Amino acid sequence: MDYIIFKTLISINTLIVFYYIGAVIIPVLLWIYAKPLINKYKLISDSYFKNKDFLWKLLDKKQKIRLISITVPIFIFIQLLWRLLFEFLIAFMQIHDALLQGVS
Repeated sequence: MDYIIFKTLISINTLIVFYYIGAVIIPVLLWIYAKPLINKYKLISDSYFKNKDFLWKLLDKKQKIRLISITVPIFIFIQLLWRLLFEFLIAFMQIHDALLQGVS
C-alpha cells in the first residue's frame, strides 16, 4: 500500500530492470515487429516502400553515408540520455535512503 501512495520508493533493482527494458529490449522488439506491422496495413506498406525507394534513389552515395552517419549518433545520444535519466533516479533514491537513515 505504501507504493501506491508514494510513501515508499521503488527499489534501485527495479530501476535497473526498467533501464535494460528501455535500452535493449524495446529497440530490439521495435526492430523485429516493424516489418510485419508495415506489411499488415496496405496504406502504411504502400507509402513506406514508395517513399523509401524514392528517397533512397534521390540520395547519392555521399548523402546516404551522411544520413547513416547522422542517424547512428542520434541513436547513441538517445541511449545516453536514457542512461543519464536512470542514473539520476538511482542517485536520487540513494540520497533519499541516506537522508532517511540519518534521521532515524
